[in-house]
Amino acid sequence: MYLRLFKRLLFETDKRLLWKLAWNMGVKGVLSIERHKQRLKRGQVFPPFLYVSVINSCNLRCQGCWVDVSAKMEAMPPETFHPFLREAKAMGNVFFGIVGGEPFMHPRLFELLEPHPDCYFQVFTNGHFITEEKAKKLRRLGNVTPLISVEGNEIVSDQRRGRANVFSKTMEGIKNCLKHKVFTGVCTSVCQTNFDDIIQEKWLDRLIDMGVMYAWFHIYRPMGPDACTDLCLSPEQQLAVRKFVVEMRTRKPIVIIDAYHDGEGQALCPAATGMTHHINPWGGIEPCPIIQFTRESIRPDDADPRSLRDRFLKSAFLQDFRDLARTTTRGCIVLERPDLLKELVEKHGAKDATVRGKAIEELEAMTGRSSQYNPDNEIPEQNWLYRLAKRFWFNDFGAYGAFENGIKTQPQAISP
Repeated sequence: MYLRLFKRLLFETDKRLLWKLAWNMGVKGVLSIERHKQRLKRGQVFPPFLYVSVINSCNLRCQGCWVDVSAKMEAMPPETFHPFLREAKAMGNVFFGIVGGEPFMHPRLFELLEPHPDCYFQVFTNGHFITEEKAKKLRRLGNVTPLISVEGNEIVSDQRRGRANVFSKTMEGIKNCLKHKVFTGVCTSVCQTNFDDIIQEKWLDRLIDMGVMYAWFHIYRPMGPDACTDLCLSPEQQLAVRKFVVEMRTRKPIVIIDAYHDGEGQALCPAATGMTHHINPWGGIEPCPIIQFTRESIRPDDADPRSLRDRFLKSAFLQDFRDLARTTTRGCIVLERPDLLKELVEKHGAKDATVRGKAIEELEAMTGRSSQYNPDNEIPEQNWLYRLAKRFWFNDFGAYGAFENGIKTQPQAISP
């Protein structure tokens, strides 16, 4: 498997892009994590990985979407993006997830990315706007990887994403990237309607045959004004996804990402551990993309003259969120205990960052349900390389010490 993966990387990807990945994301990414670990020893949390929503608009209308995609377009200007990135780089950060909305609808997307060849960008996209010309630009930049979402077959994709011919347009975007040897990934929000089609070896084999280099399976989370809770997976199905990912990592020459388990198979929340937080299109700093409440902003503010560093390190809202999340569950507090999250938001007077202004009402309407935390059913990594990498560079970094000592509230989880 390792030899086949190495051959794929060597012969199916532009060598310059492979070097950018190895250096910017690999070597410099590891150094970023090491700086994060040193900060943690001093009781300081500045996330080494940051996700930035550069736009709220999107051409699709996906079930369970929490973004105000049909509201007036808010596209983060370079004048906001560049100072933020420079301050983050000064803290050692090199990896940034670019999300939306649909990032390729941003009229100045390449103006945001081009001035930062020393970083690595992962762009979450539906692929519909990746023309051959844009694929050529991605190859020329070298430090941008598109992560293109596929939500099922032709019928399911149209249903899940609220438009016609979604699957074919997405596949066209993938093909344009692969034609120009761009390092490309495919992700899926696994739910009831695509579970049987996507959690299959033949789906991974199809991606490998196409030239896709990595895949990401994440669990559907019922959020937003139309949460579509009937799409949620049962705890048994979530466990099946985890088993599938672990097994396929030992057999398939494709990188498979997951962001919610350590090498021993224990669940974790990247926001609770301080690994990552989210910036919305207006510049608001949020615990994660699905928690649309904010107290601080990356934008210059006369009322808050603190540096970006201090806005993270000295944010009482973010600190209290991390403390609450890590002492409540190893899973997702938004899903398991939305009532506690609501209390936290009200305690800090956190601003509703949505255009619709209904985030607190949506939180009130949520019912506790299961997330990735499934105690006594942990599935450790079988692939030694993944297990080793997670041991040093992706784990909870001791964040759940209090949780493991029994200081927790039992999640009020239900099956869908």
